[in-house]
Amino acid sequence: MLVTNLDYLLLSHRPDLGQVFLRWTRPATSAEHREGYQAALEMARREKVGRWLIDLRSRGLADPVDFRWIITSFREQLTAALPGVRPSLAYLVLPYHAELLNQRLAEEMATDSVNTVAIRVFTEEQAAQTWLQSK
Repeated sequence: MLVTNLDYLLLSHRPDLGQVFLRWTRPATSAEHREGYQAALEMARREKVGRWLIDLRSRGLADPVDFRWIITSFREQLTAALPGVRPSLAYLVLPYHAELLNQRLAEEMATDSVNTVAIRVFTEEQAAQTWLQSK
């Protein structure tokens, strides 16, 4: 198992599950947010892993500008980094964040004609794992 421990993010690759885990440990600045995703992208590219579990429970939701960056720029980078793979991102959030994140996703994806990345929101880790393993 590969592990990168940043001050704000525990990043690991679980080859037994074929997953990259991003466990945010505290609220992150915009720069840290983007750095963390870029570090995860490098790990996913190196290990050829398209299934991601992103645990936001300790961090909370991203600023709307950073969220838009994920949906637009980062999603394109992820797709380019993993040719032939449709990445799946499972976001693990606190129950009171789930509705807001689902609303943001619906708004951002409403005009999306290219469905290159599967994204779902979960409040329980087992449900997220089950969904990721089905991908």
